Amino acid sequence: MGTASPSRGRNRRGQGDRLREEIVATALRLLEELGDDEALSLRAVAREIGIAATSVYLHFADRDALVLAAMERSHADLVRACDDAEAAAGGPVGGLRARVQVMGTWSHEHPGLYKVLHESTVNQRCDMSFKMELGKRTVEAVQRCMDADLAPAGDAAAVALDLRAAVHGAVSMRVNQPGLPWEPLEEQVDRLLTKLAGLRLP
Repeated sequence: MGTASPSRGRNRRGQGDRLREEIVATALRLLEELGDDEALSLRAVAREIGIAATSVYLHFADRDALVLAAMERSHADLVRACDDAEAAAGGPVGGLRARVQVMGTWSHEHPGLYKVLHESTVNQRCDMSFKMELGKRTVEAVQRCMDADLAPAGDAAAVALDLRAAVHGAVSMRVNQPGLPWEPLEEQVDRLLTKLAGLRLP
């Protein structure tokens, strides 16, 4: 980790927002390394950036507020990545497949952020209802497959929840039991799509 610079002058107009962005980005990087919101401190974030801890408190009342902002940013990035993958895939089946694959690979590639986003104590203390957006868009993707007769008709919300639960379970086991003889995650996700959503994949 870096060391604090001796001093950092008062922000000029407009720089306060940039400092806030830098604080959130630094918190994200540290949370990825730590995999535990309880291990993060505002002083550590300030030290990484080279500012006084009081400067962090000007933007975030406490650690929970900073962790929440970081997790909301992380989730928004994941939602955007899923949306982009679905749009690029073309067609309802390809779109759903691409969306779920991104959900799985992102979580597997960012185990620290995954743990904080889904398994940390901040989930018990803070309102993280923003996480519902990813679920909502997955339901819509499943429904598009059903509407096009490319998946068996049924409860799209239930199917989407089954998919998300299965992918989360697969990722969590890979993170916590890496020594098991895992097949490529993409192959496992395809099998889940076939079994749980009834898709016929090429």
